Amino acid sequence: MDVEGKALKAGGWSSSTPTLASSRKRRKTCCLAVIGTTIGIVILIVILAFTVFKAKRPVTTFDDLSIKDLDFSFDIARLAVRLNVTLDVDVSVKNPNKVGFKYSNSTVILNYRGELVGEAPLLPDKISAGETKHMNLSLTVLADRLLFNTKLYSDVTSGILPFNTYIKLPGKVKILFFNIHATTSSSCDFDIYISNRTISEQRCKYKTKF
Repeated sequence: MDVEGKALKAGGWSSSTPTLASSRKRRKTCCLAVIGTTIGIVILIVILAFTVFKAKRPVTTFDDLSIKDLDFSFDIARLAVRLNVTLDVDVSVKNPNKVGFKYSNSTVILNYRGELVGEAPLLPDKISAGETKHMNLSLTVLADRLLFNTKLYSDVTSGILPFNTYIKLPGKVKILFFNIHATTSSSCDFDIYISNRTISEQRCKYKTKF
């Protein structure tokens, strides 16, 4: 190869060097921009998840109890009582989150001295962000479950029947891309005064866990 050809070859190589360098620089800049944007989005998601969209505890409350029906009869020979009680129960579930709270099947339970004597089903549903959902239920004492309770006779003769209502509501809150499971429960003790068919003030305990 003559001197002129070598010069041209050398000249062609030297002219392409800046183009390759510029292309590499652009690719590097794009990569850094993508990485920076991704990191920024991740940081933003984390900040939102722990501030604006931070999961808050749903709260289930027994708002009101009233006697719908109350009837009883004595079996003196057996020192037994046949008792019929139906309660109207108002339950509310408050969702303080910025997103909906979706709960699954549940049951409101009525207990007499620790024994299950009545229940009412709750169908699955969703509570919107910041919404308080109110539900009206009817709880009826299943008389056959009290037939062999030895304390019922003395409670009826004293005029005071101790009961407890309990509800456990499992569900989940979807925060951005994450499903956070939450369970809210309420347990309330109260007394029914037979003489005037009234209910004492409820003594309630509330609990929520993620």
